[in-house]
Amino acid sequence: MLIATLVLTLMGLTLGGLLGLAAKYLAVNDSNPLVKEVEAMLPGSQCGQCGFPGCGPAAEAMVNGEAEVNCCPPGGKALAESLAKKLDIDLSTFGELPEPKLANINAELCTGCTRCYKACPTDAIVGASKQLHVVVSGACIGCSKCVDACPENCINLTTVPLTVDRWHWSKPEAA
Repeated sequence: MLIATLVLTLMGLTLGGLLGLAAKYLAVNDSNPLVKEVEAMLPGSQCGQCGFPGCGPAAEAMVNGEAEVNCCPPGGKALAESLAKKLDIDLSTFGELPEPKLANINAELCTGCTRCYKACPTDAIVGASKQLHVVVSGACIGCSKCVDACPENCINLTTVPLTVDRWHWSKPEAA
């Protein structure tokens, strides 16, 4: 009985090791490495604001030229510029970039129903049941899922205020 158990264990370990080696060395990699690089640059929040179900399909569409590099509102202008540089695309052909948005909760109207809290894909809303909820601005991507989920209509999206990180010079015009 002990020998049979040892033989089966040894056989399982050997075959498992062989399968692991085969998966590593015989793997077929059809993906474009540029798609992985672009996907790593995207926020990874899977919010769907770009019109794709997640950041992976959006990256693939950008590399294939099916989506614009400025389609990601949470990434803002900095991400659009870095994607344009990576994909060697002239950003000025796309026109105005979408402004990043930030959720704000009106404290007087919030009843603490937790629907916005549950709908937020980045856990940017902090609060408890029947308590006031607050938006953590550093985590909010402005996807408006909390606005849609709120039954009290106490959440609205506003443009992110200008900071040193978001401020850009306007190009001077030639005289």
